[in-house]
Amino acid sequence: MSNYKFCYCIFALDMENTITQRNNRWVATWLLVGVAMIIVQVLLGGITRLTESGLSITEWKPITGTLPTLSDAAWQAEFDKYKFTDQFKYVHQNFTLSNFKFIFFWEWFHRLWARLIGVVFLVGFVYFLVTKKFNKQMVMPMIVLFVLGGLQGLIGWVMVKSGLVPEKFYVGHIELTTHFTAAMGVLCYTIWFALSLLKTPQQKIAHAGLQKLMLAITILLAIQLIYGGFMAGLKAAITAPTWPYINGYLVPPGMTELTPFTKNLVSNPITVHFIHRGIAYLLVILIGIWFVKAKKLVGNLFFNRLRMAVLLLISTQLILGILTVLNATYPNRLLILGVVHQFTGMLLLINVITILFVLKKKRLYS
Repeated sequence: MSNYKFCYCIFALDMENTITQRNNRWVATWLLVGVAMIIVQVLLGGITRLTESGLSITEWKPITGTLPTLSDAAWQAEFDKYKFTDQFKYVHQNFTLSNFKFIFFWEWFHRLWARLIGVVFLVGFVYFLVTKKFNKQMVMPMIVLFVLGGLQGLIGWVMVKSGLVPEKFYVGHIELTTHFTAAMGVLCYTIWFALSLLKTPQQKIAHAGLQKLMLAITILLAIQLIYGGFMAGLKAAITAPTWPYINGYLVPPGMTELTPFTKNLVSNPITVHFIHRGIAYLLVILIGIWFVKAKKLVGNLFFNRLRMAVLLLISTQLILGILTVLNATYPNRLLILGVVHQFTGMLLLINVITILFVLKKKRLYS
């Protein structure tokens, strides 16, 4: 009888583990769908910025703003609102209604996709809650995820408002970078959450040295993404559409024109350009060193794929960065290259975060 009870307990435990793993996979898949949607949202944001569409919608209407503008009278009303912006008065003063409809579409679609992300997360949350696929450990991360998503929407509107003031033709580069950085934060958080549901502790790799180096790379990559936002907001690529030199210099003049000096680090286009290039080269070197060191680890197919991917992505990103700079004065080329450059940057970030998740300082079992 005791053997029967023992076997029953083992069977029940196995069934419970199987159900938990299945539920975790369902929730993780839902989260990864969210990751894909966030990537699309950031790319739409890039298109919106490069087509100078961000100020075309001058109001924030969370509910009614979902509906597209259909009638001629409604289109004219939206166009008239846009005419009050300094962007129209000094940059797009020759715009026709047809031109306005083009930029309006990208801003509207960008906002619509953001709402769709919210719907997907909310519907999924309710479904998994009702079907009891969540466990207690998931509740707080879910709450944090919803808070981050709502905060991101608020930051987006603050960014738009920064360009709807007198003597501003575009959104502020600090606000733009904050919006972009927050999006990357939500992306990383969601990926980490999904990985925690898919990977077991036994699937991790113990190597303190590689973990520390990858952590340093992650921090540097975060700084690089911030400077990528500054580059975009300041249109800094146009200040030096040359390579390998910056307008013929290794260290270009004019990098200390603003006062105080620290202002140059975030608001001087040529300084931002110089820093962005320098960090890119440093990332290539550090990832190269990490790649060589990680080559000694064998036997883990998933890790080996991540190792190869990070080298491929940083190489591709460097080439795309160079091409983007060289074509900065060609709007159509810049649109394509800029968006692809941004996409590859996000893939690199995902890859780095995944590597950081897989690595741990020491073994859990001897």
